[in-house]
Amino acid sequence: MMEYRIEQQMELKEKLRILADAAKYDVACTSSGVDRQNRGRGIGNCIAPGICHSFSADGRCISLLKILFTNECIFDCRYCINRRSNDVPRASFTPQEVCDLTMGFYRRNYIEGLFLSSGIIVSPDVTMELLYQTLYKLRRAYHFQGYIHVKAIPGADEELIARTGYLADRMSVNLELPTAEGLKALAPQKQRPKMLAPIQQVQKMRTQNKEELTLYRHTQKFVPAGQSTQMIIGATGENDWQIMKVAEHMYKKYEMKRVFYSAFLRVNEDSLLPVLPGGPPLLREHRLYQADWLLRFYGFETEELLSEDRPDFNLLLDPKCDWALRHLEQFPVEVTKADYHTLLRVPGIGYRSAGRIVKARRLGALDYENLKKMGVVLKRALYFITCKGKQMYPVKMTEDYILRNLLDGKEKLPGTQAPLYRQLSLFDDPRFSV
Repeated sequence: MMEYRIEQQMELKEKLRILADAAKYDVACTSSGVDRQNRGRGIGNCIAPGICHSFSADGRCISLLKILFTNECIFDCRYCINRRSNDVPRASFTPQEVCDLTMGFYRRNYIEGLFLSSGIIVSPDVTMELLYQTLYKLRRAYHFQGYIHVKAIPGADEELIARTGYLADRMSVNLELPTAEGLKALAPQKQRPKMLAPIQQVQKMRTQNKEELTLYRHTQKFVPAGQSTQMIIGATGENDWQIMKVAEHMYKKYEMKRVFYSAFLRVNEDSLLPVLPGGPPLLREHRLYQADWLLRFYGFETEELLSEDRPDFNLLLDPKCDWALRHLEQFPVEVTKADYHTLLRVPGIGYRSAGRIVKARRLGALDYENLKKMGVVLKRALYFITCKGKQMYPVKMTEDYILRNLLDGKEKLPGTQAPLYRQLSLFDDPRFSV
């Protein structure tokens, strides 16, 4: 085992203040997705539906102890508050201190698990070894059975990552920036192949582990809740189409559980970093999350939502509504007959409400009041559905008409192109249209 002496002079409370604050920039904080029972031999348990999250104003998940092991770092990434050249207070935990904090907070019912990330101290191998020692002590010495999410360190020895993966529920490796070109510009000390290596290793080992579990019942599980990653949005010039293509690739090739998008926050003064007068691109981040949801749960492909000729999302409309307006030939959809996958494409109908519709119509007739009770957002869906052959209200199936009604009452967003509004006339009412 590698040895590294961590300074003990700083009080634990001060370390916690520094390293909890430093962890707020890592948004890849995810639920468990696995079952692990206590069986009376340990402390805590892990429940498949996941940890009940509560988010603070800056995005931190406060149901987990979310900390960095250290904010010291050998790298000098231009976008990172913890980069080597920054003059910020530095601190590092010891494995024992992380165990003391985790068990202390858990026993007081403050947390249900641990999210442990880290800067790179000395080298990737030393950092990964310290993370492994921490998890090993938590699981073996303290018999902690709660949820643990830990970072896999790019460049670390594969054996260290493998041993840590058998102790964690979820592992993640941050891609940092969407493309290799962006990484080269803002984090030249990091290489894309090295960042992908642990992702590939975890995916390969998870596949092997699943096969072993079918043969041997008591095989130890390897990263049972899968892996996730994170990309910073807006620090470099990638468009939404490029970002979503990367995310789609992560889901399909590496069976990624989640891809997180973090709006760029200018924490350093640097000539290569963009100046964003409007602040972090939070609305853009929101649209990416909405599109990500469409990829994972609604059967959409990136090419349906965006293209090289139309590379960015409409900031005025969510991606699903925007897609529907561009494909009005597929609407209206008859909710009493349409299959589940067709219902998923209707704005205002989620995957849960689509399932409820399919089940309910086997038992009896549906009406709009039933749809509302099932969770259908009728103020959006009414333009795209019929129920028993009738629309909820008479609407004109034109892009301009539906867009104006969807945006009715919404404020114009700064920096966006407003639709061509015009005063309504009597002839805009479809009851009087020719």
